[in-house]
Amino acid sequence: MQVWATDLWFSADERLTRIRDTGTENAVFPIHADARALPFAAGFFDAILSIDSFVYYGTDDLYLNYLARFVKPGGQIGIAGAGLVQEIDGPVPDHLKAWWEPSMACLHSAGWWRQHWERSTIAHVEVADTMTDGWKHWLEWQHTVAPGNRAEIDALATDQGRHLGYVRAVARRRPEVTLDEPITSIPVTYTKHPLHHS
Repeated sequence: MQVWATDLWFSADERLTRIRDTGTENAVFPIHADARALPFAAGFFDAILSIDSFVYYGTDDLYLNYLARFVKPGGQIGIAGAGLVQEIDGPVPDHLKAWWEPSMACLHSAGWWRQHWERSTIAHVEVADTMTDGWKHWLEWQHTVAPGNRAEIDALATDQGRHLGYVRAVARRRPEVTLDEPITSIPVTYTKHPLHHS
């Protein structure tokens, strides 16, 4: 197996050091890239997996079409990350208001991801669910990587999994669906004409 570990926020140099420490430098290749400008050929991957980042770009209605180009027909696309146990319809619950900010609108439930992907007809969703006690793992991770982030830690501890959780979705690219080609430029032909002044 070969892994192309693509990340925008973390240094490829630092990740290569970690990879070498595990002795997997012949199988894992760190790439620095934005998820909206991936440097891969169409059909390059057997599977694509996004961990703790898909919410930042994957909610775009057109993103699955873009991403699916990089996986072979019939290949899998999977995501796992922070999300909601169910969609919040209406005001944000009081116990989450101190932590909630406008960008939290990117958090969604497993059911939302299923509908978001299925309606595109690009992929068939095989799994979309919320991890049992996922909020506890999210809280533990926060204590480890950002113990000073009291707003998020307090929100998770108070919520106790009522609204916040850890979501996963796995889909398979439908081989019979032809993907839309990305529009990178529109060809035009300019013909010079005299300007008419009135």
